[in-house]
Amino acid sequence: MPDLLLELRSEEIPARMQRKAAGDLKKLVTDALVEAGLTYEGAREYWTPRRLTLDIRGLTARSADQREEIKGPSTRAPEQAVQGFLRKAGLSAVSEAQIVSDPKKGDFYVAIVSKPGRPAEQIIAEAMPGIIRNFPWPKSMRWGAASMPKGARFSGVEGKGSESLRWVRPLQSIVCVFGPEHEETQVIPFEIDGLVAANITYGHRFHAPEPITVRRFEDYVASLEKAKVMLDADRRKDVILHDARDLAFANGLDLVEDEGLLEEVSGLVEWPHVLMGEFEQDYLEIPAEIIRLTIKTNQKCFVTRPQGGEGLSNRFILVSNIEAKDGGKEIIHGNGKVVRARLSDAKHFWTRDQGDLPDLETLKDSAAKFGLRVDKPLDQRMAKLDTLNVTFHAKLGTQGERVARIRALASELAKVTGADATLVDRAVVLAKADLRTEAVGEFPELQGLMGRRYAVLQDEDASVAAAIEDHYKPQGPSDRVPDDNVAITVALADKLDTLVGFWAIDEKPTGSKDPFALRRAALGVVRILLERKVRLNLLQVFASAIPAISSMPRVQSSQARSKIDRALEDNSYINETFPVLSGSIDVSSDLLSFFHDRLKVYLRDMGARHDIIDSVLTPDADDLLMVARRAEALTAFITSEDGKNLLAGTRRAVQLLAAEEKKGTVVADGVADELLRLDAEKALWSAIRWASQGAFDAIAQEDFRSAMEALSKLRAPVDRFFEEVLVNDEDAAIRANRLALLKAIREATATVADFSKIVS
Repeated sequence: MPDLLLELRSEEIPARMQRKAAGDLKKLVTDALVEAGLTYEGAREYWTPRRLTLDIRGLTARSADQREEIKGPSTRAPEQAVQGFLRKAGLSAVSEAQIVSDPKKGDFYVAIVSKPGRPAEQIIAEAMPGIIRNFPWPKSMRWGAASMPKGARFSGVEGKGSESLRWVRPLQSIVCVFGPEHEETQVIPFEIDGLVAANITYGHRFHAPEPITVRRFEDYVASLEKAKVMLDADRRKDVILHDARDLAFANGLDLVEDEGLLEEVSGLVEWPHVLMGEFEQDYLEIPAEIIRLTIKTNQKCFVTRPQGGEGLSNRFILVSNIEAKDGGKEIIHGNGKVVRARLSDAKHFWTRDQGDLPDLETLKDSAAKFGLRVDKPLDQRMAKLDTLNVTFHAKLGTQGERVARIRALASELAKVTGADATLVDRAVVLAKADLRTEAVGEFPELQGLMGRRYAVLQDEDASVAAAIEDHYKPQGPSDRVPDDNVAITVALADKLDTLVGFWAIDEKPTGSKDPFALRRAALGVVRILLERKVRLNLLQVFASAIPAISSMPRVQSSQARSKIDRALEDNSYINETFPVLSGSIDVSSDLLSFFHDRLKVYLRDMGARHDIIDSVLTPDADDLLMVARRAEALTAFITSEDGKNLLAGTRRAVQLLAAEEKKGTVVADGVADELLRLDAEKALWSAIRWASQGAFDAIAQEDFRSAMEALSKLRAPVDRFFEEVLVNDEDAAIRANRLALLKAIREATATVADFSKIVS
């Protein structure tokens, strides 16, 4: 069977986008092929900074012929209905249709439509332009002559304006070759904006800029390797990690490993070459966290520490994309200059922050508002933050006002997390204080970390210091989740206040736009709740947070203040400032739905099936930990033999009941014992009552596995019922009673999940 090799080569793709983009390409292409009637044995995606590659093995050479029966109207139907049927079936005359007889419905038309299979080459050529044009990049750009306004023309190229190709960076070439393993392959030459797919690619930009002719995947990989391109990203990571460890060890040091940085660096190079640089010992006076974050953020370099020792060394590991003729001396020198400059700035601001304290007299009122001790530096900075009216958002007030809201919310959350309320309050009050330090002003990536360092210096409780740094976490799917109860509480309060606030002012994410990182905040809440096993009723949290936001005064610029004053006179202030709260949308339900979307993403990434998630996730489910536990228990249950059989029986019962309800057939309000005629229906009713009570009791104890076991007892009675009982009995009362039995099955299983949403 033939194989397909696809490569999309462009200018450098941002490292953070590469892995997902390669996965998206695989899904889009394989879905399109399967939808068109092709099958394949396996597919794997690859990526480098300049290319996305897809290797599909065992692809069928041609889609199967299809035969479809299209049922039409009765032969006695009006001419208008018959003509509509002919248009739908693609027939020119009614004589081309067949007439089929049905004992109940009489004669009706049927069209037999045969669709011959198509060559895989044709299917691929038709699918690829649309996939490339509509590729889901978070950010993309247009370039070249085709991006000119429509009607313009340059060098024989017509401008397409907004219809021109968008890609993350300028797309330079496309490889698309197809053919059997041991025969000559062929190019599938589809075209998009003047770029025609071929069998030519290019290696390393500097080491091997000559064209490479591609035939199939094996020689493609080998040719790229000779051209200084390591295609497999995981292999690049492994090479970088082991070379960095070896180089550090050879110099008497240990590598400070960082999985997130390793992932990013592997996406910056096609031919990794590990080198070691250094900076002056004097810079080690700066806190180690600041050195590490500064070097990581600005130069994408790893830091090292003495073997078996504390702190950091003055050596760092950098990864070059070339093998320099001088052994990397100039590269090391250039990186060292930048690192020293950044550390010099960090040292300067670190020193300034320790001596630059505000005038205590001007802070007394602000300090009193927060219960701060003005004799401590971090307290003074929080008071200064409030005194200067540092704005968080024009419609959500200052950072000081925001801290007051978080403080109230965290006090309530502490009752749930079991954190010490006094420590939580202290951590919230100091959490944003480092925003007024010069180090954070110059290096925003240090926020939280600087606050923790200052908290340690002024002898704050260890949990308070940890919470100041960790309340920003997790900041992404690979970031760690806080593990101290105080930090968990403050992190939840901070993120939930942000989400409720932006929902209240109707600043929700739209499409791919999320300027306030609200999706990340919601995913952070989901991860904390699930990974730290926190039971939290989100609707109650929203209910307590929304009033605090809606009643908060707005005092911003003089222009804004005068607008507010005028609005207050005609009671339109809330309507203008909080459009969501004023009427059309329920903030709580809409925000809960947003959390449900993030939960689905998280659980799917953890391997949960989408249909199982949908079956346990009701619109008002606000305890996300319980939803996850239900999904886990249901997954284990339906993979068992009892679960599979009960699922089949339940689906049959629900479908039959739904069909009768749609017809308007009478269903009894409850099951009447005296109308149960057969032993099978009596046994089922007894089993339903027993299973319902067992499942109810187990769920009350949050024991979902036991609830599933209780429901599994329905398997045999349900099977027997459908074997021995005719539901649609001639006696209307008996029929209604038997339908009530089916309704009881649906209600019993619904205590755990909506079984009708489970695919198989």
